[in-house]
Amino acid sequence: MTDNVTLDIEPGAATWNDPALDVATRVDALVAAMTLPEKVAQLYGVWVGASADGGEVAPYQHEMEEPVDLDALLDDGLGQLTRPFGTAPVDPALGALSLLRTQQRIAAANRFGIPAIAHEECLAGFAAWGATAYPVPLSWGATFDPDLIRRMAAAIGADLRRVGVHQGLAPVLDVVRDARWGRVEETIGEDPYLVGTIATAYVQGLESEGVVATLKHFAGYSASRAGRNLAPVPMGLRERADVILPPFEMAVRDGGVRSVMSAYTDTDGVPSAADEELLTGLLRDAWGFTGTVVADYFGIAFLRTLHGVAGSWQEAAAAALAAGVDVELPTVKTFGAPLREALAAGLVPEELVDRAVRRVLTQKAQLGLLDPGWSPVPAALAGADLADPDALRGTVDLDPPANRALAREVAEQAVVLLANDGTLPLTRPARIALVGPQAESPTAVLGCYSFPAHVGPRHPEVPVGIALPTLAAALRAEFPDSTVVTVAGVPVDGTDTGGVPAAVEAARDADVVVAALGDRAGLFGRGTSGEGCDAESLALPGAQQHLLDALLDTGTPVVVTLLAGRPYALGRAVTEAAAVVQSFFPGEEGTPAIAGVLSGRVEPQGRLPVSVPRRPGGGPTTYLAPRLGQVNDVSNVDPTPAYGFGHGLGYTTFDWSQLVVDEPLAATDGELRLHFTLRNTGSRWGSEVVQVYAHDPVASVVQPVQRLVGYLRVPLDAGAACRVDVVVPADLFSFTGRDGRRVVEPGELELRLSASSTDHRLVAAVGLRGPARHVDHTRRLHPRFTVTPQRG
Repeated sequence: MTDNVTLDIEPGAATWNDPALDVATRVDALVAAMTLPEKVAQLYGVWVGASADGGEVAPYQHEMEEPVDLDALLDDGLGQLTRPFGTAPVDPALGALSLLRTQQRIAAANRFGIPAIAHEECLAGFAAWGATAYPVPLSWGATFDPDLIRRMAAAIGADLRRVGVHQGLAPVLDVVRDARWGRVEETIGEDPYLVGTIATAYVQGLESEGVVATLKHFAGYSASRAGRNLAPVPMGLRERADVILPPFEMAVRDGGVRSVMSAYTDTDGVPSAADEELLTGLLRDAWGFTGTVVADYFGIAFLRTLHGVAGSWQEAAAAALAAGVDVELPTVKTFGAPLREALAAGLVPEELVDRAVRRVLTQKAQLGLLDPGWSPVPAALAGADLADPDALRGTVDLDPPANRALAREVAEQAVVLLANDGTLPLTRPARIALVGPQAESPTAVLGCYSFPAHVGPRHPEVPVGIALPTLAAALRAEFPDSTVVTVAGVPVDGTDTGGVPAAVEAARDADVVVAALGDRAGLFGRGTSGEGCDAESLALPGAQQHLLDALLDTGTPVVVTLLAGRPYALGRAVTEAAAVVQSFFPGEEGTPAIAGVLSGRVEPQGRLPVSVPRRPGGGPTTYLAPRLGQVNDVSNVDPTPAYGFGHGLGYTTFDWSQLVVDEPLAATDGELRLHFTLRNTGSRWGSEVVQVYAHDPVASVVQPVQRLVGYLRVPLDAGAACRVDVVVPADLFSFTGRDGRRVVEPGELELRLSASSTDHRLVAAVGLRGPARHVDHTRRLHPRFTVTPQRG
């Protein structure tokens, strides 16, 4: 087997195949040499599965689509290969060999020797058998640490790239609007600034390893009515502009992202996949995005089957292509024969195909796939004997110690201590009752897009492929001198309470109870959290609240420990539990991280990326509510959360003092300056998250009472202090006005320097003067922080 593909190429190839020329020149020459069917072939993918013995991939037979004849397609070329590693369990080395051989076949079959772009899911790590399962994105948000997430994404990107994958379908930039939505675990949180900064860091990390990051889902998917997956989105233009779109705008501008995925949903009757104003007018013309827009899986077909805005596959293809969708995923449906028929009938001008194929080929050129020296052999197989697949088995490790160490670092920083009466950290209890359905479940730490949860259930005969210590095992390792007794009590869901008496007995005999509660990740109703696993209320699933109440009744201190995909109302536990520890599917190293927090070995550092409701039906709402969304005298429903966005305790304390406003009044194109002193007043190292909220008491349109405009994690040793300087550009007070344009208005304002959205430590009265000023995507997006250590 050779490392590269040698073909008899037409004379024009000297131009497009020459890496010394600029990409645009090369792509123009290639497009000019291609036939229309060859151009169309670059605009779709085929869903495949790698061969378990290293042979060529086989098309995946999905229940939503008819079988694909790969041989019949390849003469014209192929745009993408969908999830060769993420479709079925396969040894990573043999999966890489299978992809290699398939890429050789694709390149050899078409006139120009163009291979496909291979893409995979990477929402909580590379979604492949044996790959590291990192914490889910909601845990990324809980870290409030873009640098850490950038490092994690770079590690994920390196693993993808070394086995031959070019594109990752992450991150998710949907802002939580209703926590009942099943995909909350995939989001970063309920605040657009937090989502935007963490997602941008993930993009930068993935792209730094040469992998194309893909923003999803553009735009509004998370705002579906009643929190139902793929339901209509009824939001107005200002909510879309000020809450949903800013994270995407930030990632396009600051992240250097090269791909965007259109959302399934329609907003006010217009499906995203057919929204030219969104995909072309805003994304490309206004924001300057130059990469590819890919369809969410089957999303173009949904224009006909679910949205009813197309009467045929041809019309669906025409609508999506005109709107600005460049690539149909996961497999060929509308962009194959229907698109060719629409072109022949004059429904689609060839210029639209040329526009899309230029974007696709530009990306392939950037990835080196058009270079004459291109090799299908990935770094993981370099120098290996490719003729002996059996010798390759087990030679590629996608979960090395460095990955696990990074997964633990993220998990430790993401654990949120919500409440503590002094019971934590635990001081060598003689007997711990570990009670709840998450106590002995190895998969309790995994989100629905981890490989074991996403694909594993279809292959029960295959081992998980990675070490997943249970919470029971982690507690026994953390507390070797303690007796740890485990009782499930109740299942994650269902009504069976037969195990509650045994749980109560164990609790009464213990020094402390660790109540291990939460979710089971799954897909389309097969779990309590995950895609298609929406909740009717935010009560704990199944009979878990019944179990929790029974444990509280025992009088033994109860430490509520949650491994979940969304926030839940905890009932009496908010006021009666000794402590509450929240984790959001913390990944393969999550249980040691939780155990470390319980023992005090790990300082709690996480902050809530989503509010925790006080009542199961007290919302749905987020902290971004205007005055009418707060508790009032004209409604009997109180939406006040039990724990607000940004909340999180530690085992040390911080004092905020000496606020000085250096520049309290600025022009609408200026900036406000202030500083204060932050001191660790406790007896151990800790990390405070300085959160800056803007409050605009009078505006031309209704505003949230407050919104996050900046944050900074500040670590300090016990007794240490620092001066924190904050510079806030006036642009950060901008919002979408009545005319639909973003405006900075003059007036009196507040900057709230806070430990959370419900804990404002220092408040600065500031103001803007001068004329109202319109801003666009070139506005300043971030405050500036400077931290200076202080003596004494």
